[in-house]
Amino acid sequence: MPEDRFGARAALGGVDGVDLYRLDRLASVGVGDPSGLPVTVKILLENLLRHSGESHVGEGDVEALARWSGTGGDDRERAFTPARVLLQDFTGVPAVVDLAAMRSAMARAGGDPSRVDPLVPADLVVDHSVQVDSFGTAGAYAANIEREYERNRERYELLRWAQQAFHGFRVVPPGMGIVHQVNLEYLAPVIALRDLDGRRVALPDTLVGTDSHTPMVNGIGVLGWGVGGIEAEACLLGQPLFLLTPIVVGVRFHNALQPGVTATDLVLTLTELLRKHGVVGKFVEFCGSGLSALTAADRATMSNMSPEFGATASLFPVDAQTLRYLRDSGRDPAHVDMVERYCREQGMFRTDEDRVPRFSEMVELDLASVEPSVAGPRRPQDRVTLSRVWESFTAVFGGSEPPADGNGQISRWTGEGGHPAVPDPESHPHPHAGSARLGAGSVVIAAITSCTNTSNPSVMVGAGLVAKRAVERGLRVPGHVKTSLAPGSRVVTDYLERAGLLEHLNALRFNLVGYGCTTCIGNSGPLPDAVSTAVEEGDLAVVAVLSGNRNFEGRIHPQVKASYLASPPLVVAYALAGTVHCDLTRDPIGRDRDGRPVMLHELWPSSEEVASTVREVVGRDMFDREYSRIFDGDDHWKLLEAPTGSMFDWQADSTYVREPPFFTDMAPEPGTPGDIEGARVLALLGDSITTDHISPAGVISRTSPAAAYLTEHGVDVRDFNTYGARRGNHEVMVRGTFANIRLRNRLAGDREGGFTEHLPSGEVTTIFDASMRYQEAGIPLLIIAGREYGSGSSRDWAAKGPLLLGVRAVVAESYERIHRANLVGMGILPLQFRPGESAASLGLSGRETYRLDGISGGLTPGGEVRVTARAEDGSETMFATVARLDSLTDVDYHRHGGVLPLVLRQLMSRG
Repeated sequence: MPEDRFGARAALGGVDGVDLYRLDRLASVGVGDPSGLPVTVKILLENLLRHSGESHVGEGDVEALARWSGTGGDDRERAFTPARVLLQDFTGVPAVVDLAAMRSAMARAGGDPSRVDPLVPADLVVDHSVQVDSFGTAGAYAANIEREYERNRERYELLRWAQQAFHGFRVVPPGMGIVHQVNLEYLAPVIALRDLDGRRVALPDTLVGTDSHTPMVNGIGVLGWGVGGIEAEACLLGQPLFLLTPIVVGVRFHNALQPGVTATDLVLTLTELLRKHGVVGKFVEFCGSGLSALTAADRATMSNMSPEFGATASLFPVDAQTLRYLRDSGRDPAHVDMVERYCREQGMFRTDEDRVPRFSEMVELDLASVEPSVAGPRRPQDRVTLSRVWESFTAVFGGSEPPADGNGQISRWTGEGGHPAVPDPESHPHPHAGSARLGAGSVVIAAITSCTNTSNPSVMVGAGLVAKRAVERGLRVPGHVKTSLAPGSRVVTDYLERAGLLEHLNALRFNLVGYGCTTCIGNSGPLPDAVSTAVEEGDLAVVAVLSGNRNFEGRIHPQVKASYLASPPLVVAYALAGTVHCDLTRDPIGRDRDGRPVMLHELWPSSEEVASTVREVVGRDMFDREYSRIFDGDDHWKLLEAPTGSMFDWQADSTYVREPPFFTDMAPEPGTPGDIEGARVLALLGDSITTDHISPAGVISRTSPAAAYLTEHGVDVRDFNTYGARRGNHEVMVRGTFANIRLRNRLAGDREGGFTEHLPSGEVTTIFDASMRYQEAGIPLLIIAGREYGSGSSRDWAAKGPLLLGVRAVVAESYERIHRANLVGMGILPLQFRPGESAASLGLSGRETYRLDGISGGLTPGGEVRVTARAEDGSETMFATVARLDSLTDVDYHRHGGVLPLVLRQLMSRG
């Protein structure tokens, strides 16, 4: 039991046998008065207070945060220990592989493999693998999930094993929902309970997740955000995160939304507003009387898009709306009562009468000013009113060149599981496609998708009511539009069916295609052949309209240049129109069976009708029924022939899941890191190298080293799948490291892609082949880069891959925060040039041999490492770098060769 340094532990009033760590105790003992702090800071403060007797909480950490002034600028890092970890399948499979490999290593060392278990609760939701191969028919869902299991059987067998092997690890099987909606509706307790010293302790539910939209659960008062895979694994194994002093931006809402305006319109307005204000790397917290007019589902829609407006997290404090949502979604009434009591005791319960907390900055928004909008055609912050959609389209695609991967957005998408839709060679023309006549602005994809909106009954019922009226008027969706319905929860189809609205959506071909991310992450599947051919031959700028959260060019489908984010009712509307070459506020959406024009306002339901329908059809019985079987899965899942027992049965012929070498021949004690002698540069890179440059997640090129490996192992090109799907096989991933076809390595001259010059031979070869030759010769390797190294998606294989290539250190001008942590987590030393210095300013060609001094004497946080680069003519360039080991914990990770070896040694030492 940790020491209660401040005497803060006390009984929670009105709840038998439950304690809490009282924040107001800090004022009583003269540490500081937390009452005026934002709830975000109070949650972080409670976390420190509860762990204050543990080694990772520094002297004075609690005191400093209790006196938080809101100014930031403090470089001091403080520990944060999340209550749980949330994963989706694309980023979760590598974590499971690592845990399974740690058990194998434990068994080889003569220990008990079952000791390797998550030390904090973890949930993995399989939602990123379903693709929209079939659509527009009653059998679409069955066909898509069948194909999903064909593609991913080996990965799912691993997860099926993990479901029974790890005590603190739960798996939500395919076809059950989207990770963030399942988290919102079921997994999140809001206030958690832990057993401690014979009694239970109540604490705020906090989490980190391996998906950038993890903040969606902020909508019900749960603080959490997305992190990299290695950071998540560290938390899974009981290691804390370290955070700088937070900057918290307050957003104050006034008034209420006008009739007919949706939560989607609000979040697009908010995204535009906060992008302009600047909240990147900051926390956002909402306040003001306008909150009372927003349901918890409305709030979750806004928090979901935290990455789009740049915030780390976007918290709505617990209030009466939160409690109503918890009751309606099937939470136990006694638990809801405890949530209210705890939040009131800790000053974390919001009311309209509250004084405004002390924020770092404040932004104001009048809800009554929000109007119906979409966002696009290529960025979520580019909000457009309905009357100007066509104008926004022509402004971008009137002969302009396609935009590049701005700010690494494509990298972030692929890192989370999205990948270009690759038509199946055996696909057939879709019966609805016909001989489509397409032009610029034609809508070819209309998708009701994504937890962003499908978690909100108001907009989903609104979509159903628009469909009902359209069907009654005899409207039809044009044959060139690929329609789909992919909710984030089975509850959605339950209430749509109870309302009698599912049949009308089906009549417009918005048939159920899956319960998963689908189009939102680019798993939109191939366009029908006739449409695809017309687009290709005409080089047409066609459109996707979706109820998702990201829409940069190429994300939704490689043939679709323009994408608009819209509410589900507007998705239906644009599907009916078949084009964005219209003004839906003035032009007819179509003509009825009598040839009369039909206007959008004739189909649009009133706010009262939507609210009344939601009250009538959404019941807690649906949540009780669906979530009582959430971990069971369907027959596909139950019939998987997965290994059982505590040890995973590695298959030598598997091309999806292989035991990684991270723990083979691991010594019981770590050695002392030594200076690096005679190193060569594997890649000399420029600025803004993303994790997708380092470890691509998309299609495996037929000419790549990874393709050669798969071909040697009998895999047909049709079944290569993607790097993302094969993250459980290190042999594929190491061959894919730095294999991005757009990589520019200055050592490869003008040749683009995963190539380098092997030295001293001078031969230009693949980076993988060169690294193998270097490793055979015992030569350590370096990466030299410019600014923002490792930006984009927080991808663990962008650190694991270089390690397996033999990279010992990276020298860069600056690092993306999560990637720096991932490098340290894998035992790679991140070094930073001093301000004003770079490879160019120092005249480095990358062909030198390198010596790194100052490591063997013992590194310290921010310590100096001296580098000597010896050129081919014998001349030497010497310069100092900063070791980006930013805490004593980082130093420990590096000494052990990474966080996972450290934890494994700790487990082994305990017998």
